[in-house]
Amino acid sequence: MAASKASASAKAKAKAKAKAKAKPTANANANAKPKPTKTKKASAWSSHPIMPTAPENEPLLAKLRKIALRMPNTDEAINHGRPCFRVREKTFVMFLDNHHRDGRVAIWCKAPPGAQSMIVEGDPERFFVPPYVGPKGWIGARLDRRPDWAAIEALVAESYAMTAGRS
Repeated sequence: MAASKASASAKAKAKAKAKAKAKPTANANANAKPKPTKTKKASAWSSHPIMPTAPENEPLLAKLRKIALRMPNTDEAINHGRPCFRVREKTFVMFLDNHHRDGRVAIWCKAPPGAQSMIVEGDPERFFVPPYVGPKGWIGARLDRRPDWAAIEALVAESYAMTAGRS
């Protein structure tokens, strides 16, 4: 009888130990990945904070906005914390203001196959291969170094055409 009581007691202790392990403690989630925060766009979830445009760069964004929103079926949204312009919910140009402290005010947009290297090599002071999307053929165009607005408008129009045609 004593053996069965000891066995039952051991089983109860083991069960309590297992139950305690299963319950998360206050520190259990301390290293967990933070939950995404909702952006301004009601249906989008993003873990990127919304990055405000520096006041001195607002005129550059306003000029880009005027160019991009002239295209049919376009809208402005926040994507990865930055102002972006879309056609049928597909991004065709992004405005970046000191992205990851790179010191540039620029746009990133799609470029036709083969055009990226030709454009960047032709004027590396104004154009660059952007991180993340550069390997997909996108091009970066600096707006903080005497931008050629006719060239910017042509790049945005080409990116729009490539995106709208695929949507």
